[in-house]
Amino acid sequence: MSFFRDQRGQSTILLAVFLGIVSVAFLALAVDVGYLLHAKRMAQAAADAAAVAAAEEQMAGNTANEQTVANAMAKLNGFDPGATTNPATVTLSIPSGGSYAGSTSYIEADVSKPVSTIFLNVFRGQATSLTVGARAVAGGGLSSPTCICLEAPTGAGLSMSNDAGISAPQCGVTVDSSSSNAVGITGSADLNALSLGTVSNSWDNSGNINNNGTISSTTKVVQGITNQCKPSITVPTLPQGLPCYSNPIQGWTAANNYTGQYTLPLSGESTSGGVVCYSSLDTSQSSSVTFSPGYTYYIQGNFTTGGGSPLSGSGVTFYVGGTVNIANGVTVNLSAPTVGSNPAVPQTLLYAMGNTVTIQGGSNSTLSGLVYAPNAAVTLNNGTGTTLNMDFVSQTLSMSGGAVLNSYATSNLGTLNLSVAKLAE
Repeated sequence: MSFFRDQRGQSTILLAVFLGIVSVAFLALAVDVGYLLHAKRMAQAAADAAAVAAAEEQMAGNTANEQTVANAMAKLNGFDPGATTNPATVTLSIPSGGSYAGSTSYIEADVSKPVSTIFLNVFRGQATSLTVGARAVAGGGLSSPTCICLEAPTGAGLSMSNDAGISAPQCGVTVDSSSSNAVGITGSADLNALSLGTVSNSWDNSGNINNNGTISSTTKVVQGITNQCKPSITVPTLPQGLPCYSNPIQGWTAANNYTGQYTLPLSGESTSGGVVCYSSLDTSQSSSVTFSPGYTYYIQGNFTTGGGSPLSGSGVTFYVGGTVNIANGVTVNLSAPTVGSNPAVPQTLLYAMGNTVTIQGGSNSTLSGLVYAPNAAVTLNNGTGTTLNMDFVSQTLSMSGGAVLNSYATSNLGTLNLSVAKLAE
């Protein structure tokens, strides 16, 4: 009986050994699969970069150089055709599949290479390496829709600092200034746009983009453009016979039950075609102001906020004949009317005819729509709690603070006549 008692622990030992082997196998599989997924992501990055680089050469008429630049960009992304071990293959062709199949305006890049496994070959001797690859299609000769037009002929057209950001991957920025300081991006600010076109051909990255300021590697930068951004936009006019009221914000009064809360237009104010007119508008004496949807607020003079009084309104438009000053600390949630769906595209939020537009705002502020300020220097100084879904037409644009300006391609701003290569598939 003692003999059989001595054998009872053997099954436990065998089970532990078996489970240990299985665990090692699964660990090996997880490590190799993770490594291969990383290699696949690198392959896609290499294919994307190779396709765009080749398309750039196609646009410039340097077709003989397409393969050279494609190989160079693949190498920068870890897929080196000249490597002695596991060299990559970079093949360029006219697309044979997808919506761009057969189009000579597009180039397909197929990138692949063998990737050595770490553990799989221990369990399966033939799995010493596996091939990973990716495909990308880029087009040459494509135009860049413009969403930020800065029309000052000289001086600093675009100035970004202190963690400011522009995110416009589907549209471009045009700076009409011919000066050497036309563009300045410093203090960890970042510009990520489809294109940046400048009349100036004398600014340089080392002198103008510094102190951790960056321009995205995917932004097509072209200096010395001749086609300035001058969109033609119709400005609202005051309906004939419509009266213009003095500033309606009078503080805590009997008319608003001493709450300081205002909804504009006020009861009894005349409107015409959805337009209400004020000689000026200063909201600082209120506790809050709500702008009723669907109205155009025609302000002959200045539009000023302050006192921390929040402003809100959806589907609204403002015409301001003077200056605009949305003060620091004021929470503002304003959006323009929209057209279309999936996504709905905001239209014009602000027609500003004065010489300055300052938008600071407070935490949790959201502004959406085009700002058309053709005579103005625009200053944005917002924190990370502010959401800006806006396009601009102005003389200059100066940004600071941590907020990111999220732009969209507004159809009536036209296109920047640049040849921009971008990924199609």
